[in-house]
Amino acid sequence: MTQYHEPVERMDEKTLNITRALMSLKEEIEAVDWYNQRVSATEDETLKEVLAHNRDEEIEHAVMTLEWLRRNMDVWDENLRKYLFTKENLLEVEESGSGKKDEDKDLGIGDMK
Repeated sequence: MTQYHEPVERMDEKTLNITRALMSLKEEIEAVDWYNQRVSATEDETLKEVLAHNRDEEIEHAVMTLEWLRRNMDVWDENLRKYLFTKENLLEVEESGSGKKDEDKDLGIGDMK
């Protein structure tokens, strides 16, 4: 298959599954884009509703795949915790190394000194 850049026989099942997930995520994101363009372009309100529903289903699929990646590759987990659901400037979060990741370390039990 063309998605593999290394010999398949040299990769373990986890690596192959990660590739499967990444390929699926790309396909879902592409489908979101196609549906979103169609929603924007059509003037038929019923078709717009159907296409928006389809787009939102593809978003659900993409998020489910992203969650699988988070659970199976530590770096995904680390970065999603750092950048998602923050209101901070994303580049400032990157530069400071702050974000939700640091907040999660606080157990909320006060100073242990």
